[in-house]
Amino acid sequence: MIIERLFIAPAPDAAQVDCPTIAVVGGLGIRGDHNFGRNDYPGQNLTLVEAEEIERFCAELGRPVDLSLTRRNLVTRGLRLNDLVHREFRIGDVLVRGVELCEPCSRLGRALSSDGLSAAAVVALWTGHGGLRVDVLSDGEIGRGARLSIAG
Repeated sequence: MIIERLFIAPAPDAAQVDCPTIAVVGGLGIRGDHNFGRNDYPGQNLTLVEAEEIERFCAELGRPVDLSLTRRNLVTRGLRLNDLVHREFRIGDVLVRGVELCEPCSRLGRALSSDGLSAAAVVALWTGHGGLRVDVLSDGEIGRGARLSIAG
């Protein structure tokens, strides 16, 4: 139940930056990320994905493991994120609320497709495994190794 990696993308199509820590602001998201301050839909503040799901995908396809490949902000280990929808929990000292599953989109499908795997097949493989969208409820910093704990 830890944070293994943290990523931001300064622009929507920019390469992700692997960060040792990130600063988050309640209701706004991650400072320096292209989604900071955007509230087009609930759960836009922060996205999480399980390292185990990335490793599963890469192993099934014989690809090297790349924990940034889903473009989610936080990569977790040791916890089923699907169980956190509609629940408040802490990442270190930061309080967040799970909003909805972060289901794969056609953009992810295109990014991970290959000669032997269509974009639609990628989306099918990630459906139900793509992580979690959360709203940030308090300000703070999150670093590698931070623990996740259920609030309350």
